[in-house]
Parts: sequence; structure tokens; C-alpha cells
Amino acid sequence: MERPTSPDDDPRNKGRTGSLGIADLSISEKSASLKSGANLSQTTDSPSKSLCSSSSTSTENINSQDVFMMKSSRDVPKTGTDPPLLHGEKIQETAKDVTYLCPYTGGTRGTLSVTNFKLYFRSVDRDLPLTLDVPLGVISRVEKVGGATSRGENSYGIVAVCRDMRNLRFAHKQENHSRRQLFEKLTQLAFPISNKMTLFAYDFTENYNDNGWKVFDSISEFRRQGVPNDSWRVSKINEKYEFCETYPSMVAVPTASTDEDLRQCANFRSRNRLPVLSWIHPESQATITRCSQPLVGVAGKRNKEDEKYVQMIMDANAQAHKLYIMDARPSLNAVANKAKGGGYESEDAYQNAEVVFLDIHNIHVMRESLRKLKDVCFPTIDDAHWLSNIEATHWLEHIKLVLAGALRVADKVESNKTSVLVHCSDGWDRTAQLSGLAMLMLDPFYRTIRGFEVLIEKEWLSFGHKFAQRVGHGEDKHSDADRSPIFLQFIDCVWQMTKQFPNAFEFNEHLLITILDHLYSCLFGTFLCNSEKERFHKEKLKDKTVSLWSFINSQLDEYTNPLYASHIHQHVLFPVASLRRIELWTGYYLRWNPRMRPQEPVHLRNKQLLALKQQLQKKIEDLQRQVELKTSKATRLGTARVASPINV
Repeated sequence: MERPTSPDDDPRNKGRTGSLGIADLSISEKSASLKSGANLSQTTDSPSKSLCSSSSTSTENINSQDVFMMKSSRDVPKTGTDPPLLHGEKIQETAKDVTYLCPYTGGTRGTLSVTNFKLYFRSVDRDLPLTLDVPLGVISRVEKVGGATSRGENSYGIVAVCRDMRNLRFAHKQENHSRRQLFEKLTQLAFPISNKMTLFAYDFTENYNDNGWKVFDSISEFRRQGVPNDSWRVSKINEKYEFCETYPSMVAVPTASTDEDLRQCANFRSRNRLPVLSWIHPESQATITRCSQPLVGVAGKRNKEDEKYVQMIMDANAQAHKLYIMDARPSLNAVANKAKGGGYESEDAYQNAEVVFLDIHNIHVMRESLRKLKDVCFPTIDDAHWLSNIEATHWLEHIKLVLAGALRVADKVESNKTSVLVHCSDGWDRTAQLSGLAMLMLDPFYRTIRGFEVLIEKEWLSFGHKFAQRVGHGEDKHSDADRSPIFLQFIDCVWQMTKQFPNAFEFNEHLLITILDHLYSCLFGTFLCNSEKERFHKEKLKDKTVSLWSFINSQLDEYTNPLYASHIHQHVLFPVASLRRIELWTGYYLRWNPRMRPQEPVHLRNKQLLALKQQLQKKIEDLQRQVELKTSKATRLGTARVASPINV
């Protein structure tokens, strides 16, 4: 098995300006996003933060721009305990004299409100009110605690189990009879799909100065990569989503292939997801293509058209006469899939192809691993057994395997100039992780804010990662076998890369946390549905909902990394995929624990650094202009002296 290339070992990085992969220089360890404030914060009458995040707010954890945006988009509360409302948001139920049982600061009495978008609690027994603001989409299940015969303080109430690594518990007084109505309304509004209602994203009508639905255009992205060219063409065979309903409408395929070749090949691939282009190297023309598993079955079927098509992908790269097929699964799982009609490519059938298994486990293993991680991180931390408890979850091991797999893909394309075909079983989970991370390593465009948005739109949304099934938007089936934190793992791997290369990414940790918060919030239409066909053809989300990118791109300063040095990092990144460098993302998994929060608001430090960077950049530009002016004057004077006659 190949040793992952590290930046320290890579000879191409020797002598470069800047130190690649030295995590010690990163300040992101100190960076908790401004959205990662405590779930309970002592605050003045600051607005709620649910527009920006699922976390609650305090004056010290929110900046003036967020305050302005939220004030402009909310109705003014009628009373001190009423929640501020977004456009389209309405209060549905209110319960007074409710106690929120915080695992860190104890119980506090206040008013609990439920709107068609969020759950909002505000204390009444403290001089500095304590607020809790949680989008209902974050809630995975709601349970009653205690019954009519329950005795003891705070033994009767409701628990909301959340998808963002926390649980919320509220105690009711039995004599108030407030629990039943609140529970019924909360279960109805938190799971609108199960109750034949619509998600709040369809009611949210905020206008932003940037249309996020225009961030990604497949044709423009193909052109940026230099496609079409002599070897690759853009096909409209799936324009109406009849060829493959989980693929984008436009796909890039080898120029040598005909539409009939595509049909024959698709018949031999699970869900008709034939190999298509994800990324092409601008110099070597080596490619990353993606697909689903071949339908080999127990009998070991072959398909000449599929073999011929894979050969076309290999031939499209004149630099190499070999193709690597990276199968994300453990080899045992790939063999077991033969019993279900699937399987993997035989090296005997696919000549000049080498099959490599990357040992990344399936969605069920990942779901169980995250459940164990939540038990370790929330509500309290066992300091004495912290490292062994984290190890027992295997979460960091899974992150390492995903990152190592993507590293192998990037290394084959960059170092060997060899094309790589990536797939798992159906090609929409582990495949998206591998292709997305490899492209992030290879192409500096995807390391900008807009480029990262394009990457998510391209490799995750357009290629049919089943966000609705994996997250369970608006559904009460919390134990559904289709739930899995696949996209969370991808974002975690991106964060690991930002730790190792703190100057190589234009975006900061705050952007990653904001994306994850709105993966669950159902405020924007970006992550709804399971495919491009459902999103745009069936549900017409571009017309009916707001894009998350509209919100993000209207306040780019909030998500900009002040340490970003684009002039240095226009090359390939090879992160170290080793447990000695992989860290637990405390800024996300432990953000609800006050002990794990930074002692100063990091967003303020980032703003100061951005302002300083702009000042220094302006000075550099002024000095460069002065040098150019002096150089041009000296050149003119020198030219004049040479041209003048010499008198002896």
C-alpha cells in the first residue's frame, strides 16, 4: 500500500515560499466561528441568530453586520419574551413558566415559543436574559420525559434530540398543562414532511444582493476546465433527466463515444450512473471521472461496451497508458455486493486498469460512529478517558481513511499523470467525498469561497448526493437506515486541510460551520431534495426558495480567512493523512461546551486582521506604483542620452 505523500516529503514543495502543511502556524485552532457561541448565552436584548446559525446568540458572539441583517429581516417582537421573526415566520405556540435545563449552567425559568421555523426560549429570572434559538430542522426527534405520577423537581417535560451534537431538555409544571399542546405543535412543525406540510424554506422570502442560484453553471465550469476539447465533449443525453435521473443534465464524456455507447455502458452500471468527467488536469490532461459500481454479479458478467468506454477514458489521456480504478469500499464489501448484483471491475476484463480498494466503510458504520462521538462530546467530557473514548468512536480513523483515499486520487493525477476512475456502490456518497477532496487538493480555484460553492454544487448537489435521505429534512424517521453523516465527514476533511494549510484557503472555519448549520436548518433551498432533477425540474427550488450562497455572498467578509495568500498557494496540496495530524474538530463538535469556547471573539480578531491586511496590501500597491514610475522615468532618461549626438 502506498504511503500518503506529505508536504514535508514532497520534493516539489522544497524551496517554495511559505511553509506548506505546518499546522503550528494556524490560528484556526483558536477559531470558533461566531456561529459557534454557546447554546445558552447571557445576553442583552440582542437579536436571535437563527438566520445565521442553529446556535443561540449573545452580544459578544455576534457582529454588527449580522445584527443588521437579522434586524432587517425580522419583525420586531411584541414583548420581551416574543421571538424576533423572519419574513414568513409566525408564532405557533407559546408556553410560559418553562424551565430550560442546561447541562452546563443549570435550570433557568422562562418562556418557550415555537414558530413555523424555530424553537425559541428566553429566560425571565435573570438580569441578563438567557436565550436559546434553534431551527426546527435541527431537531431529529422529540420525546416526553416523565408522566402524571412523576415526582421531583424538573422530572416532567420534553427532550429535543438534535442533529448538531446536542440535546435540549425543558421541564414543565404539571399543573400548567402546557406540555401536551407544546409537544404536539413541536412534533408537527419540526417534521413537516411527515405531517404533509411544507418546509419553511418555501415561506422564507428574504432578498439578498447576490443570487446564489447563479453561482454554478455546468457549461461555464466545463469551459473553465477547457472542455470541450479534442478528447472530451459535453453531452446533452440527460437534458431531460430520462437517461439517468440522479445525474446532472449536462455531462462531459470522451469525444470518441457516441450516445449509443453511453446507453450501453449505463445499462451495466448501478442506477445508470456511467463514468463521466469531474475534473481534467490543465497540463497533462489526466482526469478524475466518477461513476457507480458495475453490475457484475455472482456470475462475473462482462460488458464489452463498458470495457470499451473505460478504454476511451484511458485513451483520452495521452500522457499515460494506464487507468486507476479507485473503489472506495473495503474489498470484502465489494465482493459481498456481487450477491446483490453489483461488484467491481476485473483487471482481466479491463486491460491496463488497476483496481485499488480504499477501505472506506459504508453509511451505517459512519452513522454509528457519529452517534458514539456525540455520546463522548455531549453533554459532559470525561477528561480522564478523553483520548481512549475518542479512539473508541473510530471517527478520526474514518476521517483519515477518506482523506487518505482522496490523497491517493490526487497523487495519481498530479504525480503520475494518470487518469483515475472513482466509484463506491451507487456513486453518490463516498465517491463525492473522494472526488470533491481530490479536486480541492488539485485546483486552487476550489479553495476560494465561490470556488468552494461551485465544488459543492457540482460534486454533491448536481451529481445526486441524497441530502434529503441522508439528513432526513422534515421527517420524523430518526432511525431510518438511510441517515448518515457523509457530507459532515467531507466538511470535516476540508477543515483538516485548512488546519494543515492555514494560508491556502480563502474561507475560514466560520463558513464551514455555517454550511453545516444550514444543511439542517431548512431555511434555504440549497440542500433540499435528493437530485438536480428533484431540485430544479420537479420542485423548482430556484423560483420558490432562497439559496444559501445568496446569504453567504452578501457578507463575504464574515467568511474570509485573513491569512489567505493566493499568490503562494497556486499549486497542489498534499495533506498528511495520518492520525498524528488528524484532530477532532472541537470548534464544531464541542462548540456547545463553554469550556471549549475561545476566550475572545475570534470574528473580531479576523476583522482586525482583514483590515490590517488591506492596509498593508494598499501600501504594497503604492510602493509598486512608485517603483514602476521611477523605472519608467529612468528608462526615458537613459533612452534620451543614448539618442543624443556626442560632441568631441
